[in-house]
Amino acid sequence: MEPKRRELSFGTDGVRGVANRGLLPEDALRLGLAAARRFGGTVVIGRDTRLSGGMLSCALAAGVASGGARALDLGVLPTPGAAALAARLGASAAGVVSASHNPYPDNGIKFLSGEGRKLPEEVERELERLAGEPFPERPVAGGVGVVEELEDAAGTYAGAVLERLRPEVSGLRVLLDCANGAACAVAPRVFRELGVRLAVVGDAPDGTNINEGCGSTHIDRLDARGCDVAFAFDGDADRVLALDERGRVVDGDQIIAILARDLRERGLLGGGVVVTVMSNLGFFKAMERLGIPCQVTPVGDRHVAEAMRRTGAAVGGEQSGHVIVAEHATTGDGLVTALALLDVMARTGRSLSELAGVMEVYPQVLINVAVERPAGEVAAAEPVERAVEAARKELGERGRILLRPSGTEPVVRVMVEHEDEEVCRRVCEKVAGAVSEEAGR
Repeated sequence: MEPKRRELSFGTDGVRGVANRGLLPEDALRLGLAAARRFGGTVVIGRDTRLSGGMLSCALAAGVASGGARALDLGVLPTPGAAALAARLGASAAGVVSASHNPYPDNGIKFLSGEGRKLPEEVERELERLAGEPFPERPVAGGVGVVEELEDAAGTYAGAVLERLRPEVSGLRVLLDCANGAACAVAPRVFRELGVRLAVVGDAPDGTNINEGCGSTHIDRLDARGCDVAFAFDGDADRVLALDERGRVVDGDQIIAILARDLRERGLLGGGVVVTVMSNLGFFKAMERLGIPCQVTPVGDRHVAEAMRRTGAAVGGEQSGHVIVAEHATTGDGLVTALALLDVMARTGRSLSELAGVMEVYPQVLINVAVERPAGEVAAAEPVERAVEAARKELGERGRILLRPSGTEPVVRVMVEHEDEEVCRRVCEKVAGAVSEEAGR
């Protein structure tokens, strides 16, 4: 008798959980079977460097093959690499085993379309349903699918990126922080091909050190003295942040602003830019000053990508460094974003600090309040709503507050911006306190 099936649910970025507890090999097998039923054909499968990545990707591939489809193992590869190769190889879908910027005990499974794009929510709901059903009679004999490996997938992806984007930056002093993650497989290779004077850190993954004190979530620890620019990727390299030659952080908002201004000046901006509600107030003021149309979406790269396709926007993304450059990528790609930024530096002859002056960064405070109750329930509670309304009145037109439950973690995020940093911090802490008090009820 088949054991009782656990419910699998796609969140903001796939099915997530602590590997071998909240996300089991059996779950990966079921998702593979569901993918075989939904997509058929060839499903390419990539992963990051987590200890559990091999276990889960093998189970995912087994499910795909057991369902009669072909599983093509890409090995360790950035999420955008799997997206790019799915399109390049004519695959029906891509599966990625990664928990992105989360610590190594966590892992996740997400799917992208054969075009390398995030799946619509209705397709994810269908995969959830299929994974929860007993599989119809499985194929036998010649109907069983195969599991194959793609030799040097990282090299194929690197070549594909350089075909589209090869800035003239020979001799530039560049530091890369690969987060001990998937970027290790490809980013140093691409930058060496460009002829830069390269230094690399966070490039010794051991299965347990992904994102540990390194990468984009710890860019404040990166020492870039003596470099013209530094880039810090996250665990699956779908996002990147930068440091300028003075050691100052250049975040996703600033990167998007730099790229948007450059595209506008070259007449290539198309439908403007797309960002989320979490973008800095200074970004919106800069776009208004430059006359660049700006569409705002809920948090999540899926929302950004959908809005970009709908409006024809050339660039969009999130403050976290998840940036989509439509001319060169179908999804957020840290490597493409870094090269696009280098390309602007090379063509204009301007330093990154000069370019980043396109926008003023307003003081912003973000507090993540851990909750044991459903985050949405806590965020919608009346005492919390009263605290948010009081904060809005205090901030007035010189600032703003955003409060939202996370889609990937059991936390409620409180974000406040204001011209005065002290006001910003005080208001944020006050509202976070109200959330914490409600969470403890």
